Amino acid sequence: MTDKWLLAMQDVSVTFDGFRAINNLSLHLKTGEMRAIVGPNGAGKTTMMDIITGKTRPDKGTVTFRGHDLTRMDDPAIARLGIGRKFQKPTVFEALSVWDNLLLSLKGLRSPFSVLFSHITKEEEKRVADLLQLIRLESLSDKPAGGMSHGQKQWLEIGMLLGQDPELLLVDEPVAGMTDAETMATADLLREINKTRSVVVVEHDMDFVRALGVTVTVLHEGSVLAEGDLDTVSADPRVIEVYLGR
Repeated sequence: MTDKWLLAMQDVSVTFDGFRAINNLSLHLKTGEMRAIVGPNGAGKTTMMDIITGKTRPDKGTVTFRGHDLTRMDDPAIARLGIGRKFQKPTVFEALSVWDNLLLSLKGLRSPFSVLFSHITKEEEKRVADLLQLIRLESLSDKPAGGMSHGQKQWLEIGMLLGQDPELLLVDEPVAGMTDAETMATADLLREINKTRSVVVVEHDMDFVRALGVTVTVLHEGSVLAEGDLDTVSADPRVIEVYLGR
């Protein structure tokens, strides 16, 4: 029964050139939930995200989002369904201002020409202003995105993803390369986003995961090794052996 779940992966496996990257993985996410995914390198975290977004097809198992079978859909169709993904390296339009980057991201605006030549509606203007406030970049709205710090670019890209109005955000290592202050600010930002959307965060930084204060799923060799709050999974001898002890 998958109706109660926003996202449901059940007994999913995928093999690349004889290597089983995902091995009978089952993961279930409720509407409005934020989940942290951790695990050693090679545990299958990125492949899991690839499967959810349609980049990789599983060999077996089911993947559903609001009851829709994601394994039968391509990347754009999955994005339109309401799943947005942020990769580890930020990709913003560096020559454009922060404001124009956000404007370009809004649903319905698909090219830089539409930003330059379209009349901006009051609704779009308010949407961009709201996003600027949320990602804490109001004071930099007129600045070229290329001149910002790494952390600020990450926040801008999160804002651009929100411009697509996804129901579920998949965020890959958002605080890699950030200062401590930026890391904690990002935790605050994701908690704020989680008030209105579901979020899956893949991360290595345990201080950041602790700041999120959410259920943690530990992956190992393509399967769920442990699940629970951070203190519980951190005390699990299997987790200590394969991940925390390294």
